[in-house]
Amino acid sequence: MWTKQQNEVPSYSPTPVPPVSPAASSAANYGTRPSAPSARNVACLGESIDVKGKISGEEDLQVDGKVEGPVALQGQRLTVGRTGQLNSEIIAREVVVYGKVHGNVRATDRVEIKKDGSVTGDVITARISIEDGAFFKGRIEIERGKQSASATEVAREAVTAGAAAD
Repeated sequence: MWTKQQNEVPSYSPTPVPPVSPAASSAANYGTRPSAPSARNVACLGESIDVKGKISGEEDLQVDGKVEGPVALQGQRLTVGRTGQLNSEIIAREVVVYGKVHGNVRATDRVEIKKDGSVTGDVITARISIEDGAFFKGRIEIERGKQSASATEVAREAVTAGAAAD
């Protein structure tokens, strides 16, 4: 598998290193980042990108740069990376914050504010998680989904039926 020429080790490297394709290399680094989104179709705005205006789309988005303007990702996930800064209103299925958000956040499923994350604004969501060390200033409104409301009604009816039987 190795030719004699490849087995020769340069003086600066104690052991030969097999070549790695760029795709495999980026995939290995991608999974090790703590702010890496799931392996779905993900659009990324890098650290040096500044956006002023509306962002909307139908795929997950990772923001490591600066965004000023509304972000609407109906049914998708927005991840604000450690270097990400959003000065805007956010609407998405799921929002995960490692960086900074200044503006209201509405997530149909959940909002996570990680250890070094910061959110200044109101949050409306079905579920929220704020880790120790995170910063949050605003109001939280838990929005019950149709499943949660129907489960609550079933539980209430069961309690009422039990009380009526006594």
